[in-house]
Amino acid sequence: MKTKHHVIFNNSNDLEHIPAESVDLIVTSPPYPMIEMWDSVLGAQNPAISEAFKKNRGPDAFELMHKLLDCVWSESYRVLKKGGIACINIGDATRTINENFTLYQNHTRIMTRLLKLGFQSLPAILWRKQTNAPNKFMGSGMMPPGAYVTLEHEYILIVRKGGKREFISDQAKFQRRESAYFWEERNIWFSDVWMDLKGASQNIFDDTARKRSGAYPFELAYRLVNMFSIKEDVVMDPFFGLGTTMYAAMAAGRHSVGIEIDESLKRSINSRIDTLVPYSNQHIRSRIEKHLQFVEEYYKKKGGFRYLNKHYRFPVVTRQEMDLLLNPVQSVRIIDSKNFEVSYAGEPQSEFCGDWDHYLLPEKAAAKPKNTKAQKVKKQPSQRKLLG
Repeated sequence: MKTKHHVIFNNSNDLEHIPAESVDLIVTSPPYPMIEMWDSVLGAQNPAISEAFKKNRGPDAFELMHKLLDCVWSESYRVLKKGGIACINIGDATRTINENFTLYQNHTRIMTRLLKLGFQSLPAILWRKQTNAPNKFMGSGMMPPGAYVTLEHEYILIVRKGGKREFISDQAKFQRRESAYFWEERNIWFSDVWMDLKGASQNIFDDTARKRSGAYPFELAYRLVNMFSIKEDVVMDPFFGLGTTMYAAMAAGRHSVGIEIDESLKRSINSRIDTLVPYSNQHIRSRIEKHLQFVEEYYKKKGGFRYLNKHYRFPVVTRQEMDLLLNPVQSVRIIDSKNFEVSYAGEPQSEFCGDWDHYLLPEKAAAKPKNTKAQKVKKQPSQRKLLG
């Protein structure tokens, strides 16, 4: 399997290079209106924004900033396939203008526009983006009502273009089965509140570049890509930044296209591409190792499993996980500064393949899967460690 990835350095309010209904999933995080680090970026696109700030007209600046984003959401609707999903990470903003402290609800303003375009709203996710500031409250001291609640969460707005996506061809159905996630992952990922992203591994990018671009954690994009797309789907990010969404798509075996207005980020994007193979494979290994730990805990509590995965032959809770395969990343080929090609292994990681049949419930032992890709080998060191 191979995937292709393309970066377009352009303003994302015009996606003329991307055909209509050619994208399966959008995962993005736009500049946050009313957050000072984005004033110059958005103000450069519309001088009226800077003028509104000079005249202390906060609500006007807020609306002008969102009108710029409105163009991107219109283009996103055009390029998204029917049944395709868009995940938009956005935080609200607080700002004091002319001694008036106000909350600006970015997530409400964006969702209002998305619904007007014809998107269907799906349940959103709140994820905790905890501040490390020693004085967390905003405002003055300990006397009511002078302090304000600190914002320590952001929203992932989730919308769909049209009705539920259908998988008609045999190839699409096969890829969907291989793209399954673990049962225990589903229980965490599909909660509407994510509390576990703090401290998530983010070492693809250095801290300076991350602060400059406002990049979100790799794990956030990686989860969304796995939750709402299948292998070889096209994932788009109209606010590309440092390319976190592209890296997530690469690790998950999806194609991607990104649009970025700031061409000076090109060096930072390209300088991290060499880390993709080891970083992705370590992330995949971590998912499997966590699953094996779950297997041990589940086995002690429940006494056995009904199903074995066909590739690895380790136990899984549901029938839908039997075809799950996390393809290891083999190589990344840099075609040029804007195009990349990623190759994947078609076989499972051998160290996780072995004989797990005794984990099956007795009545299921006769129905264990056959014709598996996994070799019948003795237990690997990782298995022996987990099995004690």
